[in-house]
Amino acid sequence: MSTLKPFLENVWYMAAWSHEVGNDLLRRRLVGEPVMLLRKEDGQAVAMVDRCPHRYAPLSKGEREGDTIICPYHGLTYDTSGACVRNPYSDKIPASAKVRTFPVVERDGIVWFWPGDPEKADEAAIPDFSVIVIEGHAPMTGLMPMNANYEYATDNLMDLSHIEFVHKGTFAGRGVIFAGEHEVKVEGRRLHSNWWMPKIPAPGHTLAVYDPEMITDHWLDMRWDPPASMYLQVGACPAGGNREEGIILHQAHILTPETEGTSHYFWATSRLGPPSAEGDAILTGLMEQAFRDEDKPIIEAAYANMDAADFWDRKPVSLGIDTGGTRARRKIQELKKEETAQ
Repeated sequence: MSTLKPFLENVWYMAAWSHEVGNDLLRRRLVGEPVMLLRKEDGQAVAMVDRCPHRYAPLSKGEREGDTIICPYHGLTYDTSGACVRNPYSDKIPASAKVRTFPVVERDGIVWFWPGDPEKADEAAIPDFSVIVIEGHAPMTGLMPMNANYEYATDNLMDLSHIEFVHKGTFAGRGVIFAGEHEVKVEGRRLHSNWWMPKIPAPGHTLAVYDPEMITDHWLDMRWDPPASMYLQVGACPAGGNREEGIILHQAHILTPETEGTSHYFWATSRLGPPSAEGDAILTGLMEQAFRDEDKPIIEAAYANMDAADFWDRKPVSLGIDTGGTRARRKIQELKKEETAQ
């Protein structure tokens, strides 16, 4: 039986989109812990365990008074450092009346938190998603709950060959992926799983600009950072042309475990032009159809079909095109072993 912890701890996880965190007390289970998110009066985002140490009531059900939170059960009051600052029954505050807080960094419209050793929280290790903000316009964002372990969604994203079968109603590429070239590259802890499809008719995301019969070079470049932060570049340019001058969408696909068997799937996509109510509604509908109606059912069904067995114990067949997901799983195991040894 494995002695490894279910989750990596000394890594950055996404807790929320920035616009989700405000004056209200937001409860979200993250990496197995109930976490309360809020924004201080000075604008700083805070993450703390959503559990009063007295009788374990959720602090998120309490009241906020400035930058303090009053427990809904017995009125103990905590500041955003986790310290109890008021005991309504005595002038003495119990020494153990403390709530754990987490290092938090806000970047690229994302609230990141660090569940491990605070002394090891290296802000330089936060994945860069600045490209999803185009000309000052925030990307379109969403959050989809999944009844599956987060690594099963990573498998799905690191092996985009599935689009020909799973995404027939949205992103299917008319068979072009079978003529493409797949490459997996390793850069330290980072992985790249890229598809290159030269000399094909213009893909769907370009049809507002390119003629459908125009011959293009098309690419799907996926970058993975542990534990499950992925950036996807969807691009196409005239065949033989300069990629940087092509039509490119930038997407974030970020998984945060809720529990061992459930996950938060955060997604974002840039637009091909400025925001518009009509265009945003169409793109949102397309993305939600792809994720909610196509990806989610097959990922959840595959996870449920494991019947609680370990992934490797089932001896999964390898097709080559799934190397990206396989290497991501191996890297997670390697990092867990390192944490355990330390």
